[in-house]
Amino acid sequence: MNHLAADVPSISNTRLFGDIDRGIQADKLVIPGLPVSQLSGFMRGHGTYLRGDELYSSLAGAVRQVNRLINVQSVKQRYSPEIGDVVVGSITEVQEKRWKVDICGRLDAHLQLASVNLPGGELRRKTTEDELAMRDYLVEGDFISAEVQQVHHDGSIFLHTRSLKYGKLGIGVAVRVPSYLIKRRKTHFHALPCGAGLIIGCNGMIWICEQISEDPDGGYNIDLNQHVPASNMKVISRLFNCINVLANHGIHIFETSVMNCYDFSSAYETKDLMRSDVAAEVAAQVIQQLRADIMDES
Repeated sequence: MNHLAADVPSISNTRLFGDIDRGIQADKLVIPGLPVSQLSGFMRGHGTYLRGDELYSSLAGAVRQVNRLINVQSVKQRYSPEIGDVVVGSITEVQEKRWKVDICGRLDAHLQLASVNLPGGELRRKTTEDELAMRDYLVEGDFISAEVQQVHHDGSIFLHTRSLKYGKLGIGVAVRVPSYLIKRRKTHFHALPCGAGLIIGCNGMIWICEQISEDPDGGYNIDLNQHVPASNMKVISRLFNCINVLANHGIHIFETSVMNCYDFSSAYETKDLMRSDVAAEVAAQVIQQLRADIMDES
């Protein structure tokens, strides 16, 4: 149960059901060669090219517009970090005064020793003794939650865990989904009504655990051999399968969609969610509920 990760199969649907949550209509999903805008005065962004006075798509993806700039966001692109993003990653290497972290991007991110809380939540200047004890804090294979602190022009990424809600993660399950399905929210740490905790990383890594709490030791003293009750394991397993259902059907993943899927799936056994017919039925119910919620808000 400890530190398991799974990749969700690539999405084969030609229409993304989750586009309603980001204001992207289904008719704005384009393939290479299709016109993006027939109006003049727009600036050509990434994923587009100009032919005459019209913009055409050079990628398969969703059309995004920021003021007068139009670009096409590929549904297959790797995670592109932004400052302030909450991410879940795994330690890949311990270096001098820093750890390298896999956050599903083009490059591994850097977590500097000066950018972490030491056990007890201390924020003091790090000494040579702290550097020698780095492997007592984090080693290869450990999962952490962190925040993107800096993104440099050369693509290098720097993280920090200077908050008690960030740090080393204990017993739980990690599931990897396409990062474009993650809906950015004010908070990515959730205590779900079903009794489990959820950390939804903007990088497409989602951590499912028993509960979310601020550890005064930053998670460095977690007992990874502690017993997990069978009832909690069943909840975590169902959430794991629910997230797979959402990802495989192109539905944006945030706390509401996850709980909707969890509730609708209660009519089935957890293992049945791996069946394509059951997954499609549950996904259709989630989509219908999300659309109803949007209509109510409008």
